[in-house]
Amino acid sequence: MKNPKKSPVKQLALSAITIAVMGLMQQASAQEPMRVEVTGSSIKRLASEASLPITSVSGEEFEKRGMTTLADLMMALPQSNSLAPSNAGSGTNINLRGLGVNRTLVLLNGRRLANEAIADGYANLDVIPMSAIARVEILNDGASSIYGSDAIGGVVNFITKRDFKGATITGQILDPQREGGGDEKRISATVGAGDLQKDGWNVYATIDGLRRSRLAASDRAELTSNELLSSIGRAPSLASGGFASPANFTIPSNKSFAAANPYYSSGCLAPYSIQGGKNTCVIDNRNYNTAIYGREQLTFFAKATKKFSDDHIFSVDYSRGQGQIFGTKIPTTSLAANGVTALLPSTSKWYPGGSGGVPAVAGTNGAPLLVTWSVADAGMYITKDEQVNQRLNFSDEGVIGGWDYKAGLVIGISDRVAYLDSGALDGPKLLSGISTGVLNPFGLQDATGKAYLDSISLNGQKLRVSQSTFTGVELTLSKPIMTLSAGSVGLALGADFHRDTTEDVKTDVGLAATYAASTPSRGQGSRNVAALFAELEIPVTKALNVNLALRDDHFSDFGNTLNPKASFRYQPNSMIMFRGSANTGFRAPTLFDRYGYRLPGATTTTSSAWDDPLQCPSATPAIANTGKPLPGLVAATVCNVKLPKQTGSNAELVPETSVGGTLGMVIEPMKNLTMSFDYWRVTMDDMLANLPEQAYFLNPSKYAAYFVRDETGKLLYIKNTTMNLGGQKAAGIDVATNYTFPKSDLGTFKVQLNGTYLTQFDNQLEKGGEWASNIGRFGLASNGTTSSLPIITFRWKHNLALSWSNGNWTSQLTQNYNTGYHDQNLVAAQYHRDIEQYTVYNFTMSYKGFKNFNIVFGVNNLFDVNPPVTNHSGYNGYLSSAASPLGRAFNTRVTYTF
Repeated sequence: MKNPKKSPVKQLALSAITIAVMGLMQQASAQEPMRVEVTGSSIKRLASEASLPITSVSGEEFEKRGMTTLADLMMALPQSNSLAPSNAGSGTNINLRGLGVNRTLVLLNGRRLANEAIADGYANLDVIPMSAIARVEILNDGASSIYGSDAIGGVVNFITKRDFKGATITGQILDPQREGGGDEKRISATVGAGDLQKDGWNVYATIDGLRRSRLAASDRAELTSNELLSSIGRAPSLASGGFASPANFTIPSNKSFAAANPYYSSGCLAPYSIQGGKNTCVIDNRNYNTAIYGREQLTFFAKATKKFSDDHIFSVDYSRGQGQIFGTKIPTTSLAANGVTALLPSTSKWYPGGSGGVPAVAGTNGAPLLVTWSVADAGMYITKDEQVNQRLNFSDEGVIGGWDYKAGLVIGISDRVAYLDSGALDGPKLLSGISTGVLNPFGLQDATGKAYLDSISLNGQKLRVSQSTFTGVELTLSKPIMTLSAGSVGLALGADFHRDTTEDVKTDVGLAATYAASTPSRGQGSRNVAALFAELEIPVTKALNVNLALRDDHFSDFGNTLNPKASFRYQPNSMIMFRGSANTGFRAPTLFDRYGYRLPGATTTTSSAWDDPLQCPSATPAIANTGKPLPGLVAATVCNVKLPKQTGSNAELVPETSVGGTLGMVIEPMKNLTMSFDYWRVTMDDMLANLPEQAYFLNPSKYAAYFVRDETGKLLYIKNTTMNLGGQKAAGIDVATNYTFPKSDLGTFKVQLNGTYLTQFDNQLEKGGEWASNIGRFGLASNGTTSSLPIITFRWKHNLALSWSNGNWTSQLTQNYNTGYHDQNLVAAQYHRDIEQYTVYNFTMSYKGFKNFNIVFGVNNLFDVNPPVTNHSGYNGYLSSAASPLGRAFNTRVTYTF
């Protein structure tokens, strides 16, 4: 058996040789080196023998980088194109390579969790207990042959502490320097008993709570000033009409009458609205938009382990994660409901020029007015999205008949409920209040109006209830089966059976809740997957190892798929190692995509306002508010408005397939310096994705069939369900460098660089169509995420860390960097622009010289860098999902060990 201490490069051949693994190796005797199982293989081996590119981050590294949540890690990883938690409510997800969250497999201790309940295609990381994490291993390569055919983009394995004895409590505060919200408070406690080695048993539990307050756009007013927005072609004054308080109005019986507002000349009743274009008022979004959404998390993890002998260990663990995200919109609007529109008759005292004191407007002449009103009295419209994810995991591992075995049973349940938290009103009753004169759409309400609004509140109602489950059993056997001159041949055999279910119910409240614009529905589906897999590790020579794997999955609804994988590791000497792999993948449509709700008409509205390309044509496609309505049409209904959209499942979907691989090298040109370079490539066919809204409006003639209209040309809805697009080609180079400076009286200094350089990121929106590069620009396919936002792919992204330690003191300076990109530029040509590179520094200092205490103090965003300015449609000045508007923040963490 090889001694892992013979060559330093063997110990550092991969970033997968984590701190935890190294600790285990040091505990092993020189005569019997520890063999471990690392992410990406089922065969136990010396950690130095692995051949796949793996990034590992220890729990201690979270502290050194000033991270408070797993979202911080996912946003910083150079291999990740993850989005920060948004008002979609789905929480934190990871998107390796920008290939889509549905193509990144998330594991907890090597096994799956129940997926997020609505989309049922990926895990919400917010439900994973951060205080229990020992390390995170990110396999930057497809692993369809080992873990399942859907692991096209890679695998993220969250590994908890094996055991724990004693008790600790940790408190952490993230306090922004600038006023406003966005502060975070976190507290966790861990307690455990029993020594696994001495007593043969261990039990421990940990609980972790986090609360973050909402950061409003008004808290960072300098990022959304009129001057800034005007400079990028998004000046608020360019907008016209739409929903506002006081309401704008048109006259349906007089098509030539332009939209107007009775309070335009007096300034539009600040702070709710400001003057827009064409004699109308527009919402002052700075008072309603959210820069960072409020969230709450509470996670719990407990594990009990019994060591029956050196060859037999049994454990059971239970995890429960609960997360809440609060989404916000402008106050409830007077959308048409149940075929009724918001008409104000001349009999209302609030009619312009009437007894209510609303200023008269020339040309009204007593005709009923169609009002577009945002009800300021109701306050901001807030939804609460609550998720609860539970998992019970039984694991039995040991040695029997010379075979290493591992058996497991996983039972997971994921629940998600969307609530109308505040500001929600019954739409039909709101319209009735307008028509009867009880409500004043042109100002704040009198006592009667306020009482009426209270009586039609829908606050606290459930809007959507969803659940997904995962039940799985697995067995893996491995052993050396023969000995060659270069070493032992390892064989692993495995079987896996799991069942997924989903149920998604939209309640009747959606019919009444103005913003929901949803029809009651129910989607339900299930899938059984049975798999057999085998893996063979062959030491061809002392320098060359080859690994072969094959997995056969049988889907109850799509049949069989066979996915092989081959990898090699070649180390001719102690200074250099070569490695590579090739694999195939197969991803069936998620249960939601295939069996979710399916309704014949519109189910929601577009996330941004657009001009209807047929009924409000423009010479500049995809730039809202530049078109003119056709004769006889009202601009407020077809121009610069959120249009009806159909989302939901698609029964015609077929699985997507992929081919991927890596080729790289690890070198140690000098003592304490290790460098790795890995080229990777993934090609997909029949890509499952939906088109971002901009695609439809950039080329409306190409996608005319997706604009479903009636015989008069009126737009019924835009079809935006998940589709099988053409394909995708992505490729790049991962770079990692680690250097430890010679130890001196000043202490020990280390520098570490991890980066990814994209060489290709092409989308093909339909089979046989043109390929379009998305590198350094807003892409034209959302790649299966839950957001309608296009993915932004950076040419180069890295994190660079300089760390120092001396006695009880440690510190680290971390740089997170990405290159610039072309802005979305759906604005007038003179405002087209490029976005500059983005660099943020975090600094931490820790001290453990006080008895039982470990104190960490840090500064996130050390130089108080603002997020890049962007003219992305639907946003105001910056994109909070890709860069934080929080600014400089002070991070304090104190741990006490009992």
